[in-house]
Amino acid sequence: MAEARIRETETGRVAEGSGWFVLNLREASWERSAGYGVSCGLEPADARFPHFGVNVTILEPGEPKSLYHSEDTQEGFLVLAGECVAVIEGAERPLRQWDYLHCPPGTAHVLVGGDRPSCAVLAIGAPRTWTLDEMDYPADPVADHHGASVARTTNSSRRAYGERPKSPRPARAPWPLPG
Repeated sequence: MAEARIRETETGRVAEGSGWFVLNLREASWERSAGYGVSCGLEPADARFPHFGVNVTILEPGEPKSLYHSEDTQEGFLVLAGECVAVIEGAERPLRQWDYLHCPPGTAHVLVGGDRPSCAVLAIGAPRTWTLDEMDYPADPVADHHGASVARTTNSSRRAYGERPKSPRPARAPWPLPG
């Protein structure tokens, strides 16, 4: 197996191609989604991983990672630093450093930054086989309390996010990390 190319960008280093690579997150390019944290997707944009997706997201207090949703693939979340709140199937669950949350397919969930400054979360999921109109966004009062729920249940990401700014923009690494 050949080594993937690591390219320098204005906001940090990114991997290109389908080979193996080593990428330090302090040097990597990150993406900021207004109101949804700053993330480092470790997959090369031109060669998505075929068997799993992986990223690290930094959430500020009260900042959701996404909108409350369920999907047809499993996901796992490991809190690397700090604390956050998981809303799972309509109930709040506090998560702290080294807690792992497993969400089988069909589990409604969202993570929200806790009361302390910054929370770092590693997210791992199955390949994304769905399209934007195959995710479920249930309206939920607990998720709504955290600003992470749709007003009306929908299965469309376009309708769920509507006017909310979700398009990520390249960003520098958010250092220092919480911890």
